[in-house]
Amino acid sequence: MKNLRRRYRYSIILLKQLVKTDFKLRYQGSALGYLWSLLRPLLLFAILYLVFGVFLKAKGNIPHYPVYLLLGIVLWNYFVEATVGSVAAIVGKGDLIRKINFPKYVIILAGSFSAFINLLINFVVIAVFMIVGHVGVGWGALVMVPLVIELFVLSLALAFSLSALFVRFRDVTYIWEVIIQAAFYATPILYPLSLIPHKYAKVLILNPMAQIIQDARHVLVTNKTQTIYQVFGGDVWIWAIPLAVTLVVVALSVTYFRSRSKHFAEEV
Repeated sequence: MKNLRRRYRYSIILLKQLVKTDFKLRYQGSALGYLWSLLRPLLLFAILYLVFGVFLKAKGNIPHYPVYLLLGIVLWNYFVEATVGSVAAIVGKGDLIRKINFPKYVIILAGSFSAFINLLINFVVIAVFMIVGHVGVGWGALVMVPLVIELFVLSLALAFSLSALFVRFRDVTYIWEVIIQAAFYATPILYPLSLIPHKYAKVLILNPMAQIIQDARHVLVTNKTQTIYQVFGGDVWIWAIPLAVTLVVVALSVTYFRSRSKHFAEEV
């Protein structure tokens, strides 16, 4: 344990400083400052609720639809913030990388933890919505812990690969923005999965983000939310597919980042 502490002591100290710096600079110069951490998802929620929930009637018969929608938006926003914000992270710290020799993964971890702080703040807003909307919470809500861990790991893994790819290919920014936009509508955030034909729903729910969001809604908002378990007719082992996708992404991303990090100082 002493050897582990000694080995990672510098990385942990650097990580703490980078997280503090990143979070402080995030809204520096804005009039509302850290309030934007709350206002951004709330404003997006208000717009999407009016358009899809009120005018287009996309909410169907889902109970507590405002909380249902807000939870999906908050989880998705974290995923976007953690991945999009990481794309230029290594290049943005180019001067630091050229001057100091330190583990490059700390830069990506700092961005992910900074986004995670925003996620925790937004969970407070969700809790308020649940109290106002009289949404009951049982012991099943504890399942949110492994779901959030899965979300964090998936986002972090993609952040590693995207940041490393961007060092060599600057088109990654534009490609990922298009993918994110398409994935937003392909993930059941604005609409219940029950509105999708069953054969297509079975494909959509295999996406780890769709699985995480639907499972989170099921345990936190309403048990009428369709999960991957229900879509596939009660097959318990079907959960292994999105988890396997996440693990494959982790393995490939970490391997690629480690192989490329040796050359960051020369290429950034």
